[in-house]
Amino acid sequence: MQTKYMNPYLAGFLLGLLLVATIYITGRGLGASGAIKSVAVEAVQSVAPAHTSETKFYQEYLQQHGSPLKSWLVFEVFGVLIGAFISGLISDRLNFTLEKSPKIKSKTRIIAAIVGGMLFGFGAQLGRGCTSGAALSGMAVLSTGGILTMIFIFGGAYAFAYFFRKLWL
Repeated sequence: MQTKYMNPYLAGFLLGLLLVATIYITGRGLGASGAIKSVAVEAVQSVAPAHTSETKFYQEYLQQHGSPLKSWLVFEVFGVLIGAFISGLISDRLNFTLEKSPKIKSKTRIIAAIVGGMLFGFGAQLGRGCTSGAALSGMAVLSTGGILTMIFIFGGAYAFAYFFRKLWL
């Protein structure tokens, strides 16, 4: 059976239109790491309100953004998750299988994915944004930082892929 995917040129064009619309409507580009930060701030505020009232980072964040869960980035991430689910459903690619090499155990693949995701999230905070925020949105406005971010993200991925390819192939 032939796997159905969207034409990559059309997908890229639609992503570009979405990025332009997002910049026009919100005054800033796309980004997912800001949503994670908003959820984390809300969680800390719920669990330890005294800590958030005494910490400069939380005070500045709450003053600048208001209620963290009302951030449009949180709604963006929910929209991405819902859109991905609908896309998988429409294209008959919605399945809950673990893709991995037959050479490794499922547990190893899951742990590697979690650790890799955590490292990427940490790097996104150090780099002041994820691939969509720092790289894609940055490149859309010809930001030197956005261009360098994209170069280092893909350069780093190629450099490390050789060493970690057995987790996938």
